[in-house]
Order: sequence, then C-alpha cells, then structure tokens
Amino acid sequence: MTVDNGDASIKKYKAEYIWIDGTEPTPQLRSKTKILKKGQHPPIWGFDGSSTNQAEGESSDCVLKPVKIVDDPRSWKINRKDKLVLCEVFLPDMTAHSSNTRAVLREVEQKYTSYRTVFGIEQEYTLFKNGRPLGFPENGFPAPQGPYYCGIGAAGKDIAEDHLEACLDVDFEISGVNAEVMPGQWEFQVGPLDALAVSDQLWLARFLLLSYAASNGATVSFEGKPLEGDWNGAGAHTNFSTEEMRNSYGACIRAAEALSKKAGLHIKNYGAGIEKRLTGLHETCSYKDFRYGVSDRGASVRIPWQVYKDGRGYIEDRRPNANCDPYVVTRLVLETVCGAEKKSIKTVEV
Repeated sequence: MTVDNGDASIKKYKAEYIWIDGTEPTPQLRSKTKILKKGQHPPIWGFDGSSTNQAEGESSDCVLKPVKIVDDPRSWKINRKDKLVLCEVFLPDMTAHSSNTRAVLREVEQKYTSYRTVFGIEQEYTLFKNGRPLGFPENGFPAPQGPYYCGIGAAGKDIAEDHLEACLDVDFEISGVNAEVMPGQWEFQVGPLDALAVSDQLWLARFLLLSYAASNGATVSFEGKPLEGDWNGAGAHTNFSTEEMRNSYGACIRAAEALSKKAGLHIKNYGAGIEKRLTGLHETCSYKDFRYGVSDRGASVRIPWQVYKDGRGYIEDRRPNANCDPYVVTRLVLETVCGAEKKSIKTVEV
C-alpha cells in the first residue's frame, strides 16, 4: 500500500505517529515522527512504554500499530503531504495493551452492527494563556456568564477557526463550532458517524487543536471544571441513535430508560473530576441523580424537542466530561442501550 505525498520532487515525508498513553485517571496524547520514503506506508513501530505509563523499565518495549492515516494539514503550506498516523498500542506479542480502549470498542461495535448505530460528540474545551482562560483580565474576573455564548469575536476565535479549517481540510465529519458560555471556552462537534469513526476523528481533532493552540502561544484544557467558581464546566455531550430510534420515539425512551439503569457505571467512566462539573448548579443535574426529559438541558439525558415532535430521532447523553475517552463512552452506550434491546428481543422470542 502506498500513500499520496503531493509534490513529485519531494522524496520523503513525515509520519507523525499518535497514540493514547497509560496516564491515569486521564489518558494523554503522545506522538513521535518517523521519516519515510515517498509512497511508503507507515509500518508498525516501537516506543518506550516505561516513559508513557504503559510498561516497566525492565520490559519497556511497546508497539504502535497504525489504524487510521490522514493528511497532515499543517504540511500543505510547503506543498507536501505529511501524515498523521493514529495508532493502537500493543505488547510485543501483539496482544492489545491494557490501555488500548479502541481494541475493546472494536469488538463491541462488531457485536452490535445490526443496530446501525450513529454517534455525534460535542467536544467542549477551554483555551488558556498565561495561566488564565483567554478573555479573562490580568487581574480579577470578567463579567458574569451571559454575553459569551456564541458571542461575536469571542476570545480564541482565531484558534477555533484555524482548527476548524484544518479538520475540514482532512475531511473530518465536523458538524460545527461555537463559542461557549465561559470566556475562552469553545466547542466543536464531530459526527454523525459510527462509534469507532467518531472516536478516531475526535482524538485526531484533539491532537490538531493542541497543535494549533500551541502555535498561538495558548494551551488547551479538557478538564471538566477548568476553573472553580460560578462558571460552566466543559463536557462532551454524546448524541446517539440506533436504526430503530431513528424510526420510533418509543425506542428513544427505551434507550433513556436503559441508561438510567446503569447510571453509576457510566458516571464512573465518563471522565475524571466529573463530580466537580455535574453539581446540578450549571446545567445538567448532579452526578448523584439521573433523569431524562424533552428539551431539558438540566437533565442527564436530553430528548431534543424536534425528536419529540417528529416521534423519532436520537437522544443526547449530557454527562460525559470534556476529558472523557470517546472509545469508552461510545462502548458503554452501545453495551447499555443495544444490550438492553437485545435482551428484550430475546425475552419476547422465548
């Protein structure tokens, strides 16, 4: 297999290998670059797992296996098509590493292919510079929340727009972008896509966002509560549907009911520090509670008004943190909702 590398005069290209490390409680992105000949497909590559919380020093080798390769939009300005290479992490015997949550999702998604599931994830994030969110004065605080959501010329717009253009350049399924409720806080949406694709694109989009922010002297926080006080937190609202939900309002209600029965399991795996964000004071009810409702942004799960009106569609799980692992979130939704439906069907058949 070969890859397209643009300008015929360029004989080599850069392949930036990107993977998710073993840091707890919140995994981090890592990357390193391999120089390859034009047309050469990125091969399996090794790395020092003892430096990424994925191995001990006396047995430190881990393996990077490319699973998704896209053009690196940052290289186009020099008329070269370098590559971003998203990888899964394996042990030397080629068994999946315990931190490889993508491998687990692969198996689960295959189990429920007949449900034709679709996801869309709304990734919120906060831009910081000099230790404070963009748009905050050097001393004190800005005016209270109110004028910032979708505000014209909101702080960080240049970074958000550069990031959006980069995602569009590599044909990611980006649905939109907007300024959020707190100054310096933004959101982009990925999907609709299947579980594996939406998670892959979200991780790569996060990588590009970190890169573009750094080139503008800023940093990105995906923390659920990046700033203490009377400010909204940052989530990764996850929209979900099965084929039946797209044709039946009853199926949407059953999905919400299924999520209610495993609320604790989902909260535990929806991102570190979720209790700081889901207090019940700033949209979305407390992590200790669960409720769903039509057009209710204070609920754990929102049923959009259009879904209620049309009698079919999707539901929005508002609980995942901005720092969640989308491979874990989409897997849990599949197991909880599709698993409940499968169990119900078997019961009827008996």
